[in-house]
Amino acid sequence: MTLAALAFAAGAALLQLQAVLPSLMWLWAMPIVLALAAWRRVLLVPAALVAGFLWAALCAHLRMGDWLLPELEGRDLNVIGVVASLPAAGERSVRFEFEVESVEEGARLPKKVLISWYRAALYEDQPAVLESAVHPGERWLFTVRLRRPHGNFNPYGFDYEAWLLERGIGATGYVRQKGERRKLGSRNNLLDLVERARESVRDRFQRSLGATPAAGILAALAVGDQRAISNEEWQLFNRTGVTHLMSISGLHVTLVSGLFAWLIASLWRRVPALALRMPARKAAALAAIFGALAYTLLAGFAVPAQRTFYMVTVVALALWSGRMASPGRTLALALAAVVLADPWAPLSPGLWLSFGAVLLIFYVATGWSAPERKLVQWGRIQWAITLGLAPAALLLFGQVSVAGPIANAVAIPVVSVIITPLVLLASLIPFTPLLDLSAWLTEWLLQFLEWCASLPAALWQQHVPPTWSVILAFAGVAWLLAPRGVPWRSSGIALMAPAFALAPPAPPSGEAWITALDVGQGLAVTVRTANRTLLYDAGPVFGESDSGGRIVVPALRGAGVSRLDLMVLTHEDSDHIGGALSVMETFEVDALLSSLPASHFLNGLARTRRCAAGMQWDWDGVRFEFIHPDPSSQWLRRNNQSCVLRIATQGGAMLLTGDVERPAELSMMDRIVKTDVLLVPHHGSRTSSSAEFVSALAPRWAVVPVGYRNRFGHPNREVLGRYGAAGAEVVSTDLHGAVYIQLGPVGVSVEGERHRRARYWLQ
Repeated sequence: MTLAALAFAAGAALLQLQAVLPSLMWLWAMPIVLALAAWRRVLLVPAALVAGFLWAALCAHLRMGDWLLPELEGRDLNVIGVVASLPAAGERSVRFEFEVESVEEGARLPKKVLISWYRAALYEDQPAVLESAVHPGERWLFTVRLRRPHGNFNPYGFDYEAWLLERGIGATGYVRQKGERRKLGSRNNLLDLVERARESVRDRFQRSLGATPAAGILAALAVGDQRAISNEEWQLFNRTGVTHLMSISGLHVTLVSGLFAWLIASLWRRVPALALRMPARKAAALAAIFGALAYTLLAGFAVPAQRTFYMVTVVALALWSGRMASPGRTLALALAAVVLADPWAPLSPGLWLSFGAVLLIFYVATGWSAPERKLVQWGRIQWAITLGLAPAALLLFGQVSVAGPIANAVAIPVVSVIITPLVLLASLIPFTPLLDLSAWLTEWLLQFLEWCASLPAALWQQHVPPTWSVILAFAGVAWLLAPRGVPWRSSGIALMAPAFALAPPAPPSGEAWITALDVGQGLAVTVRTANRTLLYDAGPVFGESDSGGRIVVPALRGAGVSRLDLMVLTHEDSDHIGGALSVMETFEVDALLSSLPASHFLNGLARTRRCAAGMQWDWDGVRFEFIHPDPSSQWLRRNNQSCVLRIATQGGAMLLTGDVERPAELSMMDRIVKTDVLLVPHHGSRTSSSAEFVSALAPRWAVVPVGYRNRFGHPNREVLGRYGAAGAEVVSTDLHGAVYIQLGPVGVSVEGERHRRARYWLQ
């Protein structure tokens, strides 16, 4: 049974690696597979593997069949539905899940969409107006504009489309300011009442504690709302390895369910009439399920908390039935149950980290018995989890918290045993001293974590290692943590070494690897030679974050880049320099070349010069040269002052053009030559890519950095026609993700991230 459960989970995981969904015709094989498994027990494991694969395929077909139809994208639709989640208020908008009930135009829409309601100009000085505009369970008529699930897709980046798929969200969009916005009443089912209770608790915490770090953390622990936790605090938690504690995590759901089980069992044994009707063990199992469900609902029935609820339920049912087998079998059954309920769970790092931590505890706990060794046991567990999960953390995040054991040794008992119970009591009982005590403890804990983060080498950061080296490292961990008596245990370090020490791949001499990152409506391009790295623009600002921290830094760090030899900021537009500060705060930047005004604050963060036509240099056998601007262009508008950079090897060349428009294009006609790859100027705007410019360059590939269905209508159809007539193959970041260009000594290759890392949901 254990192997069959693991095979079922492996089958579902295998489906999530497919570039194309198998045809629905294959689903007819499911009854045959089950029949074969019933007929011959020896076929149980392969049948479970196929069943997991087909089950995940069926769920994927049903889920993606509910996605928005392409012909409805960008249309104004009058939709009636219910606010189905706790609204999340940002600086300029409020976002919420919306369950669609009807559409006036008669169109078929997804059952659930993710809606943003942006603050109108007249509300700019009244931020609370929009924040309190919608509440869970309210029925509204909105005029909305929707699009299919889509997100930026970059190396080592977050897969937003997979996140939407797992949560059953078939479209994203926004409320039209000039359309209908009318409240029609309320719905009052159980989940609506739970969401209103969560909102009430969150609002009470905010009123009592104000805009303090403790308010956001306590709201996350009580009702699962993490949005009030700032980016700086998340960075602190990542650096100290306590991120898993600062929300309703699997650990907290498990502890609450265990607390319920302990309380009920203790009371049950003291009432003979109850003990005669049902054993205390069975009552405790039911209490554990009830406690886990209650806390999961309090978390908004979020997917990560759901997984823990399923795990607790499997373990509790095993206790109830009296068939509590080995921990390994129970854990395998729990994994199968999680995957059965959520076939996309294998895509979540949290799933593997949670199961991995439990496995490590079981593994190192072999032979423990003496109560006087509890402190030693706790230390061994912290050491085992830190060491054992290090390879997974490197593969998933490119970093390991060295200070994690110290931070967790204090944070786990303080948060799980003291703060979380207190904040749950404060949620149920509006007694301000309880909340104040929780906030005081949280503030003290934050000070302790800041001390941990300040320790030397508190965080190990490196490139993302290859998968084979991580598998080898896991074998090394198992050997290193093996029970006493296993020979040569320290040799496990040798198996772990490649994941930490193996240098990532880099371009050979005379070759350039260029990546036009998918940053939406903006521009960020990385250029690597054998020993040097250049960043050409840093992308836009995204509300409360920016593409520098969200996209550029992970892409560079994952590839093993630890410093920038040169940053080029083409011009002052925010969609090109919005992420620059985050990059410069993360990496040491040797030099900055730009056309920014001399007074711009970014000029003070690195050794700065103005880019100018004629500047040129060689890196590792690769030629770099600025084609524009020349000194006479400083009177031109900002776009036409963009730094235009040509990169050439013996086998090919690429021209990076920023946002230059027709006047700048014509001014540099005498300095340009034919190129293999052209970064299309100004995102394909009709004011750029003049016929003369395109004809003179005659590119084989035209790379368009552009946002999906952006409001500017880029790239312009007429512009695309010019490139097509010139024989260029157009590759755009909105449809292909990050675009890789390899300028080698003998040729050029161009490939998109969506093709390189193809998955069935990345259409």
